[in-house]
Amino acid sequence: MTADNTPNHGNFSQAELDKFAALATRWWDADGPQKPLHALNPVRLAYVAARVQLPGASVLDIGCGGGLLSEALAREGANVTAVDLGEELIKVARLHQRETGVEIDYQVKSAEQLAGERPGAFDAVTCMEMLEHVPDPAAIVQACATLLRPGGRLFLSTVNRTPAAFALAVVGAEYVARLLPRGTHRYQDFIKPAELASWLREAGLQLEDVSGMAYEPWRSRARLSSRTDVNYLACAVKA
Repeated sequence: MTADNTPNHGNFSQAELDKFAALATRWWDADGPQKPLHALNPVRLAYVAARVQLPGASVLDIGCGGGLLSEALAREGANVTAVDLGEELIKVARLHQRETGVEIDYQVKSAEQLAGERPGAFDAVTCMEMLEHVPDPAAIVQACATLLRPGGRLFLSTVNRTPAAFALAVVGAEYVARLLPRGTHRYQDFIKPAELASWLREAGLQLEDVSGMAYEPWRSRARLSSRTDVNYLACAVKA
């Protein structure tokens, strides 16, 4: 742990929180710094909706940022709780919520804290593009498992630690095409599917699916793919 990357307490990096706070005001700008996230969002929603009956479901969105996925889940009829440790991000999410009228319970809170307060409370938990930004991703997976009811499903998305991911997600996206702000990702923090599967087993979850997610910047869209060597989605169920 270092002072500039990991604070003395809590499973978060202040440097990461500051980095995303700087993007908060343009989170909902589909042509802004989060343009790739806007393209990924319909794919993420469809992946969840194909595996969970969203109308009436109790869904938790961990690391919700400015609320892109949270609002999409709520529009499908889910009862959504959304948490993030970025206060500026939650402010933006609440502001956009007032504009759209979508009901979401936004909270500035960690997954681990909420797991202590509401174990077994949710039919589904989503944690997208977050695991690669925390010091202890396995602890997040364990908290997600605690938050799920028996039979509930956990949905994750992250970046594989491969040469292809380094070339596309770091060099290509941040330095060549400038689709993302420089420093968005650190290659050493990327997660191999086998590592994620191990954390899921340790948390008492059964891995159901791993699917690749391909981003096509020339079309400003994304799609599911059989290739998992860059971005991928995963679904696991609590026995």
